[in-house]
Amino acid sequence: MHDVISTKLNEEPSKKKQYALLAILILAALIWSLSAIQFNATDDGGLKIAGKIVLGILQPDMDLLWNFTDQGVFYLLFETICIAFLGTIFGAILSIPVAFLMAPSVVPKPVYLLMRFFVIVIRTIPALVYGLMFVRVTGPGPFAGVMTMSLTSIGMVSKLYVDVIEDIDVGILEAMDSMGCTTFEKIRFGIIPQLIANFTSITIYRFDMNLRDATILGLVGAGGIGSPLIFAMNSYRWNQVGSILIGLIVLILIVEVISNRLRGKLVKG
Repeated sequence: MHDVISTKLNEEPSKKKQYALLAILILAALIWSLSAIQFNATDDGGLKIAGKIVLGILQPDMDLLWNFTDQGVFYLLFETICIAFLGTIFGAILSIPVAFLMAPSVVPKPVYLLMRFFVIVIRTIPALVYGLMFVRVTGPGPFAGVMTMSLTSIGMVSKLYVDVIEDIDVGILEAMDSMGCTTFEKIRFGIIPQLIANFTSITIYRFDMNLRDATILGLVGAGGIGSPLIFAMNSYRWNQVGSILIGLIVLILIVEVISNRLRGKLVKG
Protein backbone atom coordinates (compact mmCIF):
# COMPACT_ATOMS: atom_id res chain seq x y z
CA MET A 1 0.00 0.00 0.00
CA HIS A 2 2.83 2.37 0.90
CA ASP A 3 4.53 1.65 -2.43
CA VAL A 4 1.32 2.43 -4.32
CA ILE A 5 0.93 5.79 -2.58
CA SER A 6 4.58 6.68 -3.22
CA THR A 7 4.19 5.76 -6.88
CA LYS A 8 1.13 8.01 -7.24
CA LEU A 9 2.91 10.90 -5.55
CA ASN A 10 5.85 10.50 -7.88
CA GLU A 11 3.55 10.45 -10.87
CA GLU A 12 1.97 13.81 -9.93
CA PRO A 13 3.42 16.67 -11.98
CA SER A 14 5.82 18.96 -10.15
CA LYS A 15 4.70 22.55 -9.73
CA LYS A 16 8.18 23.96 -9.14
CA LYS A 17 8.33 25.41 -12.65
CA GLN A 18 4.96 27.12 -12.23
CA TYR A 19 5.97 28.58 -8.87
CA ALA A 20 9.33 29.73 -10.27
CA LEU A 21 7.61 31.39 -13.25
CA LEU A 22 5.10 33.08 -10.94
CA ALA A 23 7.91 34.37 -8.70
CA ILE A 24 9.78 35.75 -11.74
CA LEU A 25 6.64 37.53 -12.98
CA ILE A 26 5.99 39.07 -9.55
CA LEU A 27 9.61 40.19 -9.25
CA ALA A 28 9.55 41.70 -12.76
CA ALA A 29 6.31 43.55 -11.97
CA LEU A 30 7.87 44.87 -8.72
CA ILE A 31 10.98 46.11 -10.50
CA TRP A 32 8.89 47.74 -13.23
CA SER A 33 6.71 49.47 -10.60
CA LEU A 34 9.76 50.77 -8.70
CA SER A 35 11.10 52.29 -11.91
CA ALA A 36 8.16 54.71 -11.94
CA ILE A 37 8.95 56.06 -8.44
CA GLN A 38 11.24 59.08 -8.15
CA PHE A 39 13.14 58.53 -4.91
CA ASN A 40 15.07 61.80 -5.33
CA ALA A 41 11.89 63.90 -5.45
CA THR A 42 12.12 64.78 -1.73
CA ASP A 43 14.35 67.79 -1.05
CA ASP A 44 15.47 69.45 2.17
CA GLY A 45 12.28 71.53 2.31
CA GLY A 46 10.16 68.41 2.15
CA LEU A 47 12.10 66.80 4.97
CA LYS A 48 11.61 69.89 7.15
CA ILE A 49 7.87 69.82 6.48
CA ALA A 50 7.78 66.12 7.34
CA GLY A 51 9.56 66.86 10.60
CA LYS A 52 7.03 69.59 11.45
CA ILE A 53 4.16 67.21 10.71
CA VAL A 54 5.56 64.55 13.04
CA LEU A 55 6.30 67.16 15.73
CA GLY A 56 2.77 68.56 15.44
CA ILE A 57 1.20 65.13 15.75
CA LEU A 58 3.33 64.37 18.81
CA GLN A 59 2.40 67.74 20.35
CA PRO A 60 -1.37 67.99 19.65
CA ASP A 61 -3.51 71.02 20.41
CA MET A 62 -5.15 69.88 23.66
CA ASP A 63 -7.57 72.82 23.67
CA LEU A 64 -9.03 71.62 20.38
CA LEU A 65 -8.98 67.99 21.48
CA TRP A 66 -11.00 68.69 24.64
CA ASN A 67 -13.23 71.34 23.09
CA PHE A 68 -16.89 70.29 23.45
CA THR A 69 -18.34 73.01 21.20
CA ASP A 70 -19.37 72.49 17.59
CA GLN A 71 -15.80 73.37 16.58
CA GLY A 72 -14.16 70.74 18.76
CA VAL A 73 -12.94 67.27 17.92
CA PHE A 74 -15.69 65.49 19.85
CA TYR A 75 -18.50 67.19 17.96
CA LEU A 76 -16.78 66.66 14.61
CA LEU A 77 -16.29 62.96 15.39
CA PHE A 78 -19.94 62.68 16.39
CA GLU A 79 -20.96 64.28 13.10
CA THR A 80 -18.75 61.83 11.23
CA ILE A 81 -20.34 58.88 13.06
CA CYS A 82 -23.83 60.17 12.20
CA ILE A 83 -22.93 60.51 8.51
CA ALA A 84 -21.53 56.98 8.40
CA PHE A 85 -24.42 55.50 10.41
CA LEU A 86 -27.23 57.12 8.43
CA GLY A 87 -25.49 56.40 5.13
CA THR A 88 -25.08 52.74 6.11
CA ILE A 89 -28.71 52.36 7.21
CA PHE A 90 -30.14 53.97 4.08
CA GLY A 91 -27.73 52.04 1.87
CA ALA A 92 -28.59 48.73 3.57
CA ILE A 93 -32.33 49.33 3.17
CA LEU A 94 -31.96 50.21 -0.51
CA SER A 95 -29.68 47.20 -1.04
CA ILE A 96 -32.37 44.68 -0.02
CA PRO A 97 -34.61 45.05 -3.13
CA VAL A 98 -31.53 45.48 -5.32
CA ALA A 99 -30.09 42.23 -3.96
CA PHE A 100 -33.28 40.27 -4.63
CA LEU A 101 -33.36 41.66 -8.17
CA MET A 102 -29.75 40.49 -8.59
CA ALA A 103 -30.40 36.93 -7.36
CA PRO A 104 -30.56 34.42 -10.26
CA SER A 105 -32.82 32.11 -8.25
CA VAL A 106 -35.39 34.84 -7.69
CA VAL A 107 -35.73 36.81 -10.95
CA PRO A 108 -35.33 36.02 -14.67
CA LYS A 109 -31.88 36.20 -16.20
CA PRO A 110 -32.34 39.52 -18.07
CA VAL A 111 -33.44 41.24 -14.85
CA TYR A 112 -30.53 40.13 -12.71
CA LEU A 113 -28.02 40.81 -15.49
CA LEU A 114 -29.36 44.36 -15.80
CA MET A 115 -29.20 44.91 -12.03
CA ARG A 116 -25.71 43.47 -11.81
CA PHE A 117 -24.57 45.90 -14.52
CA PHE A 118 -26.21 48.73 -12.58
CA VAL A 119 -24.36 47.75 -9.39
CA ILE A 120 -21.05 47.40 -11.26
CA VAL A 121 -21.47 50.97 -12.51
CA ILE A 122 -22.09 52.18 -8.95
CA ARG A 123 -19.02 50.32 -7.65
CA THR A 124 -16.81 51.67 -10.45
CA ILE A 125 -17.15 55.36 -9.53
CA PRO A 126 -15.04 56.39 -6.48
CA ALA A 127 -16.72 57.77 -3.37
CA LEU A 128 -14.92 61.11 -3.76
CA VAL A 129 -16.53 61.61 -7.18
CA TYR A 130 -19.98 60.97 -5.70
CA GLY A 131 -19.12 63.36 -2.88
CA LEU A 132 -18.22 66.14 -5.31
CA MET A 133 -21.41 65.51 -7.27
CA PHE A 134 -23.67 65.65 -4.20
CA VAL A 135 -21.88 68.72 -2.85
CA ARG A 136 -22.70 70.45 -6.15
CA VAL A 137 -26.34 69.33 -5.95
CA THR A 138 -27.16 69.74 -2.25
CA GLY A 139 -24.39 72.10 -1.19
CA PRO A 140 -21.56 71.35 1.25
CA GLY A 141 -22.49 69.73 4.53
CA PRO A 142 -23.38 66.43 6.22
CA PHE A 143 -26.38 65.75 3.96
CA ALA A 144 -24.10 65.38 0.94
CA GLY A 145 -22.00 62.93 2.95
CA VAL A 146 -25.04 60.85 3.92
CA MET A 147 -26.21 60.66 0.30
CA THR A 148 -22.74 59.63 -0.84
CA MET A 149 -22.43 56.94 1.83
CA SER A 150 -25.88 55.58 0.95
CA LEU A 151 -25.09 55.27 -2.74
CA THR A 152 -21.62 53.78 -2.33
CA SER A 153 -22.92 51.28 0.23
CA ILE A 154 -25.34 49.81 -2.29
CA GLY A 155 -22.50 48.63 -4.51
CA MET A 156 -20.88 46.38 -1.89
CA VAL A 157 -23.75 45.53 0.44
CA SER A 158 -26.14 44.36 -2.29
CA LYS A 159 -23.45 42.11 -3.74
CA LEU A 160 -22.88 40.44 -0.37
CA TYR A 161 -26.63 40.23 0.25
CA VAL A 162 -27.01 38.25 -2.97
CA ASP A 163 -24.56 35.60 -1.73
CA VAL A 164 -26.64 35.20 1.43
CA ILE A 165 -29.90 34.97 -0.53
CA GLU A 166 -28.46 32.29 -2.80
CA ASP A 167 -27.49 30.20 0.26
CA ILE A 168 -31.05 30.04 1.63
CA ASP A 169 -32.14 26.53 2.63
CA VAL A 170 -34.90 25.88 0.10
CA GLY A 171 -35.91 22.70 1.94
CA ILE A 172 -37.40 24.78 4.75
CA LEU A 173 -39.60 26.66 2.28
CA GLU A 174 -40.68 23.43 0.62
CA ALA A 175 -41.62 21.97 4.01
CA MET A 176 -43.62 25.07 4.89
CA ASP A 177 -45.30 24.93 1.49
CA SER A 178 -46.36 21.33 2.12
CA MET A 179 -47.83 22.44 5.46
CA GLY A 180 -50.03 24.96 3.66
CA CYS A 181 -48.24 28.10 4.85
CA THR A 182 -49.04 31.34 3.09
CA THR A 183 -46.47 33.43 1.23
CA PHE A 184 -46.29 35.91 4.10
CA GLU A 185 -45.70 33.10 6.60
CA LYS A 186 -42.92 31.64 4.44
CA ILE A 187 -41.24 35.05 4.23
CA ARG A 188 -41.76 35.78 7.93
CA PHE A 189 -40.73 32.41 9.37
CA GLY A 190 -38.74 30.79 6.55
CA ILE A 191 -36.74 33.48 4.76
CA ILE A 192 -36.20 36.36 7.20
CA PRO A 193 -34.70 34.20 10.03
CA GLN A 194 -32.14 32.85 7.55
CA LEU A 195 -31.19 36.31 6.30
CA ILE A 196 -31.35 38.63 9.30
CA ALA A 197 -28.13 37.56 11.06
CA ASN A 198 -25.94 37.65 7.94
CA PHE A 199 -27.57 40.85 6.68
CA THR A 200 -26.89 42.54 10.02
CA SER A 201 -23.28 41.32 10.06
CA ILE A 202 -22.69 42.69 6.55
CA THR A 203 -24.27 46.02 7.51
CA ILE A 204 -22.02 46.36 10.57
CA TYR A 205 -18.99 45.60 8.42
CA ARG A 206 -20.04 48.26 5.93
CA PHE A 207 -20.54 50.80 8.74
CA ASP A 208 -16.93 50.18 9.76
CA MET A 209 -15.83 50.98 6.20
CA ASN A 210 -18.14 54.00 5.89
CA LEU A 211 -16.69 55.52 9.04
CA ARG A 212 -13.31 55.74 7.32
CA ASP A 213 -14.81 56.92 4.04
CA ALA A 214 -16.80 59.64 5.82
CA THR A 215 -13.51 61.11 7.02
CA ILE A 216 -12.20 61.29 3.46
CA LEU A 217 -15.46 62.79 2.17
CA GLY A 218 -14.98 65.73 4.49
CA LEU A 219 -12.03 66.72 2.32
CA VAL A 220 -14.45 67.65 -0.49
CA GLY A 221 -16.86 69.49 1.82
CA ALA A 222 -19.29 66.61 2.51
CA GLY A 223 -19.32 67.20 6.27
CA GLY A 224 -17.58 65.40 9.08
CA ILE A 225 -14.11 65.82 10.50
CA GLY A 226 -12.38 65.75 7.11
CA SER A 227 -13.02 69.43 6.37
CA PRO A 228 -11.29 70.80 9.52
CA LEU A 229 -8.49 68.30 8.88
CA ILE A 230 -7.76 69.59 5.37
CA PHE A 231 -8.10 73.22 6.53
CA ALA A 232 -5.58 72.62 9.31
CA MET A 233 -3.19 70.93 6.88
CA ASN A 234 -3.49 73.73 4.31
CA SER A 235 -2.73 76.34 6.97
CA TYR A 236 0.19 74.28 8.38
CA ARG A 237 -1.38 73.98 11.84
CA TRP A 238 0.13 70.59 12.49
CA ASN A 239 -0.71 70.55 16.19
CA GLN A 240 -4.40 70.73 15.24
CA VAL A 241 -3.84 67.98 12.71
CA GLY A 242 -2.39 65.90 15.53
CA SER A 243 -5.47 66.49 17.70
CA ILE A 244 -7.84 65.45 14.91
CA LEU A 245 -5.80 62.35 14.06
CA ILE A 246 -5.70 61.25 17.69
CA GLY A 247 -9.48 61.53 17.88
CA LEU A 248 -9.87 59.56 14.65
CA ILE A 249 -7.53 56.80 15.77
CA VAL A 250 -9.32 56.36 19.11
CA LEU A 251 -12.74 56.40 17.44
CA ILE A 252 -11.82 53.85 14.77
CA LEU A 253 -10.23 51.54 17.35
CA ILE A 254 -13.37 51.64 19.51
CA VAL A 255 -15.67 51.01 16.56
CA GLU A 256 -13.39 48.22 15.32
CA VAL A 257 -13.54 46.37 18.64
CA ILE A 258 -17.30 46.78 19.03
CA SER A 259 -18.12 45.82 15.43
CA ASN A 260 -15.89 42.72 15.55
CA ARG A 261 -17.59 41.52 18.72
CA LEU A 262 -21.08 42.13 17.34
CA ARG A 263 -20.30 40.40 14.04
CA GLY A 264 -18.73 37.49 15.88
CA LYS A 265 -21.85 37.00 18.00
CA LEU A 266 -24.12 37.23 14.97
CA VAL A 267 -22.13 34.70 12.96
CA LYS A 268 -21.75 32.23 15.81
CA GLY A 269 -25.35 32.70 16.91
